Amino acid sequence: MSRSRINGNFIDKTFSIVANILLRIIPTTLGEKEAFAYYRDGMSAQSEGNYAEALQNYYEAMRLEIDPYDRSYILYNIGLIHTRNGEHTKALEYYFRALERNPFLPQAFNNMAVICHYRGEQAIRQGDSEIAEAWFDQAAEYWKQALALTPGNYIEAQNWLKITRRFE
Repeated sequence: MSRSRINGNFIDKTFSIVANILLRIIPTTLGEKEAFAYYRDGMSAQSEGNYAEALQNYYEAMRLEIDPYDRSYILYNIGLIHTRNGEHTKALEYYFRALERNPFLPQAFNNMAVICHYRGEQAIRQGDSEIAEAWFDQAAEYWKQALALTPGNYIEAQNWLKITRRFE
């Protein structure tokens, strides 16, 4: 049984119903429909904290999905799971891959900035201020890109950029 049919969450059920209707009326190939079903099931598993199951669904969706834009969101969600699991190098890799397919994902730039900022803080704790500054500079560049795409969002990042004099 498809995950979407067993999920008890009202919002997920509503999303699944609407998605199923759209899949029936929008002219798409069988492969695209199957890819979307795996993506939907991956999102459902991810929202429940079942990350291994979510990854399995996302990888299967990636195998089937051919549209670069749709693939970018699958890659972004894989990045989210790796971020959540503390696998920051893998997460950055997936965010980069998502941005290669869709350079208009401010949330990917933001998440990359958060990881870089975290690594900068780690470097400070380890007493390496030079490495910390490099990580903070990289975080600033990613936040600037996120802000350029969505002015007014990421207020904390905007404040950090101003306080640290990294905002141009």
